[in-house]
Amino acid sequence: MNRSHRMRGLFIVIEGPEGAGKTTLAKRLQSRLRAAGCEPVMVREPGGTPAAEALRAELLDGDRQWTAEAELLYICAARADLIAKVIAPALAAGNVVVSDRYDLSTRAYQVGGRGLPAQEVEWVNRAATGGLQPDLTLVLDVAPAVGRARQVAQGKALDRLDREPAEFHDRVAAVYRCASGPGVVHLDASGTVDATEAAAWIAVQRARPESFERTD
Repeated sequence: MNRSHRMRGLFIVIEGPEGAGKTTLAKRLQSRLRAAGCEPVMVREPGGTPAAEALRAELLDGDRQWTAEAELLYICAARADLIAKVIAPALAAGNVVVSDRYDLSTRAYQVGGRGLPAQEVEWVNRAATGGLQPDLTLVLDVAPAVGRARQVAQGKALDRLDREPAEFHDRVAAVYRCASGPGVVHLDASGTVDATEAAAWIAVQRARPESFERTD
């Protein structure tokens, strides 16, 4: 039997500023988890369902203009749909879920970046998540300038958020650097991809030692 169906669900979230390497790490963790005997459910935010992907396209469209409040509501509507249709059922079935971004991103971008009141954002976040919190949040710490340089080097087409001024991204990164709480693990993402992957896998093993063999 697949190990993912023998274990209780495990919710892993990857967070960090633009260019930190979240998507790359998600793919590498997917390979690690498969090698360990489980087939993870991979999702991204905003996105992951037809409705959430439509909202994502609107939010990231460089030609669209959004108020900070509308942006918050669109993101959390997409999150609520993803949780109800994908994340919650997968966890209930005992699967590992790996999400590229979750509610910490909202605190970083809408509170830190946009300046919305933290209490207002937390209320909307709770309404969207129903209180569902990750078992493990991997925060990739990297200087915003390094992240932007990576995006340029990779030839990434810049979306609406990418195009925000440096001061905006500095505020976002500051929230990530200060993030703390149960299950939050900071990883230095300024080095090689291999090093980040290795550190992330150790964090996963520590989060669920009964399911993934520890080597440290």
